[in-house]
Amino acid sequence: MTTTWLMVRAVLADAADIPRFDAWYAAEHLPDAKRAFGALRARCCWSRTDARVHCAFYEFPDAPAAEAAIASPALRALVAEFDRVWGTRVTRTRELLELAGEA
Repeated sequence: MTTTWLMVRAVLADAADIPRFDAWYAAEHLPDAKRAFGALRARCCWSRTDARVHCAFYEFPDAPAAEAAIASPALRALVAEFDRVWGTRVTRTRELLELAGEA
């Protein structure tokens, strides 16, 4: 089994939304998503290259667990809530990342 991460990359249209997004994501969305997915860990960070880019990482023990999470009704509910709060002010992409090596 290989550790797999779901990465959600969000880009805020307006940098003025950063403080509100940061507070909401940390207090509500990140813990809700971790719990709903059954992820081992959840972390989020801001890009130092583009201040409007926010990435969240949800860690799973293996690819099947991550794939089940992104196919689950829980993801659809989280997306609906995200869209309700942020509408078109934030665009997102999702990727599954699998550990390929380490030193």
